[in-house]
Amino acid sequence: MLSPTAQTIRLFLHVTAAAVWIGGQVVMAGLVPVARRQSADLVKVLARGFARVAWPAFAVLLVTGIWNLMSVHFSQLDSAAQITLFVKIFLGVLAGMFAAVHAVGRTRLALAVGGGLALACSLGALFLGVLARTGH
Repeated sequence: MLSPTAQTIRLFLHVTAAAVWIGGQVVMAGLVPVARRQSADLVKVLARGFARVAWPAFAVLLVTGIWNLMSVHFSQLDSAAQITLFVKIFLGVLAGMFAAVHAVGRTRLALAVGGGLALACSLGALFLGVLARTGH
């Protein structure tokens, strides 16, 4: 059996946190319309439950993302890889900002725009992370 390293543990934590953050957003997008038909209170209960898991996952993404950056030798990356990494980080920051807008939003518009853009930016960051990791 292969032995884990700090790099594999870091990547495992980062990918797991991304799965929770993004997967949870997708699941909530499916649950909220159904819950809304049942009760506005049910939507609030689901949202609070998701937030208890999602925001710690986002924090793990930030910590492991910084940890990942500390292991990168930017001088060894070509300009395309550097740009990809920069855009990935930018989308991750935007995802958190839009999710915060969604979390504090009180209008349907703020909730919809914040949630939709948080998911779109999260998916973009995930895609660019895969692209950067595979080098294609």
